[in-house]
Amino acid sequence: MPENAIYKAGWTLDDVDWSKFDPSKVDPDLLCAVKAASLVEFNAQDYVTYLKRVYSEKRSDAVSDIERWGTEEIQHGQALGRWAELADPSFNLDESFARFRAGYRPKHFESGDGSVRGSRRGEMIARCVVESGTSSYYTAIKDATAEPVLKEIVGRIAADEFRHYKLFYDILTSETEPDLPLWRKIYVAISRINESDDDELSYAYYCANVPLDKVNDVPYVRKEFSQACHTKAKALYHRHHIDKLVRMVAKPAGLNPSGRVSSFACAALWRVLSMRAGTYGKEQSLRATA
Repeated sequence: MPENAIYKAGWTLDDVDWSKFDPSKVDPDLLCAVKAASLVEFNAQDYVTYLKRVYSEKRSDAVSDIERWGTEEIQHGQALGRWAELADPSFNLDESFARFRAGYRPKHFESGDGSVRGSRRGEMIARCVVESGTSSYYTAIKDATAEPVLKEIVGRIAADEFRHYKLFYDILTSETEPDLPLWRKIYVAISRINESDDDELSYAYYCANVPLDKVNDVPYVRKEFSQACHTKAKALYHRHHIDKLVRMVAKPAGLNPSGRVSSFACAALWRVLSMRAGTYGKEQSLRATA
């Protein structure tokens, strides 16, 4: 695929040109990040089940869109996992995912009727935040990698994630619930951004990069593996990736994507990410890649 390829919806694993895989161009740090991402993406079915509970009685029109989103997310995990298995034959997507799923079970996946965000509007704002983050993240990986197959895969995924963002934004704008006040929209968006420090990604990083026979020597410590994720992310991101991310988040949060607040948020998020990565890189060597 050319560098500026336009990836359409509805692709399958068979559309990826796996024959172009070049092991000499695999970056070890990117490999660690891709392994972790494959588990998070592959876990989409739990999110589908949760979102269907939130929407099934009030917004049945949204359920089919949620199911389609979940199917595409699972395929993202399969594609990333297959690439990681090529790059590191010791990695097994199914085995790593089984460990991850056994250890990561948020309470709202198990029970509850409403959204943990307090409303369906809040739920869709949070989903827009997530899709903003994943679209920018996979774009950053695409820009960073020289490995042809990974570049194609993450290019396809980034395009899907942008479409998912628009899908959730459309569900948000067609919502029949009363609109939320601006402060509440901003609160939901910031809260979801802050959840990047929770167990999901850090535990996925652990399960993907610490072999089963090493878990006694390398126990899971959330702070340590969260640090690993932030360090890897900072190495990938450039300022334009952050600018795009913040502009996408601003819209569902009720802010002007080109306004002063958004510009301030771009600068602030870049500084926070830089500080996290810089501090974490000095604190300790990361056992996940030892």
